[in-house]
Amino acid sequence: MNIKVFSVICLLCLIWSSLWGLVKYSLGIFPPFLFISVRLLLGAAALMLFQWCLGKSVLPEKSEWKRIIILSLLVCIGFYATQTFAMQFVDSGLSAVLVFTMPIIIGVLAHFFLNERLNRPKILGLILGTSGLVAILWRQILDIHFNATLFGEALLIVTAFFWATSTVYIKKYFAQYDKIKLTIWQMGIGGFIIFFTALCFEPVQWEVWSNLFNFSLLTYIAVIGTSFGFVLWSWIVSQVDAFVASISIMSIPVLGLFFGYWLWNEPLGSNVILGAVFICLGILCSAYQPKAKLMQNSLSHAPESK
Repeated sequence: MNIKVFSVICLLCLIWSSLWGLVKYSLGIFPPFLFISVRLLLGAAALMLFQWCLGKSVLPEKSEWKRIIILSLLVCIGFYATQTFAMQFVDSGLSAVLVFTMPIIIGVLAHFFLNERLNRPKILGLILGTSGLVAILWRQILDIHFNATLFGEALLIVTAFFWATSTVYIKKYFAQYDKIKLTIWQMGIGGFIIFFTALCFEPVQWEVWSNLFNFSLLTYIAVIGTSFGFVLWSWIVSQVDAFVASISIMSIPVLGLFFGYWLWNEPLGSNVILGAVFICLGILCSAYQPKAKLMQNSLSHAPESK
């Protein structure tokens, strides 16, 4: 891996890991569903401009709309909207850890829907990931009673499931599709649905939205954290093996805990640290592929000679 790729990976990890604290902070300023809808719409607009600058098609074919709408509901309603709502009750660092159980869940879903069999590393990853969740929730388990924090933690695990489901859906139906165009519409459609729904229930305080600092923060989250982050991720995947790319972002939940502790004074209990370690180990185990399998995958994706 050359220094350029390594530098971009570090930049992406820093952007996405710091984003959790900024989102948590933003929820103290903006109504949650108006916030997530405007974030999605701004991100979609930025990607649309980027796609236009590349001279590529923006509009999907007529036959593609149904699956794109389904994907948008999974990503925007199931993942983004639910995650944003849940983060009102859970610290940003812990939110990152719980949401990044997604690769472990994918291991199970792919076994049934993509014919990617569960092997020993994936099974070990599931065990480690489940152990991590138990460690994080241990204090609530010992003193079990329903409260806002437990509710938020449960919702974040649900969002991880929706993220995993949408990822499997993309791999099954959009493997060769233009990822930027796909993201434009999955964000745009869901953003509009959430926006017009939120207008019915949440107040629009113009002084909040017109504040320069608030709008700058929202723009950074939408354009840099969402759109630019996606462009960086797509470039990384095009430069290195998918396995290397997936491992490169595994530091995000750990960095998310660090940023939450350092910037937002969020407590770091020993059970949370232990749980984070187990979850990260579980994700690494789930993503592991033997060298022979990696070579087989590389050969299967190599272009045929003419």
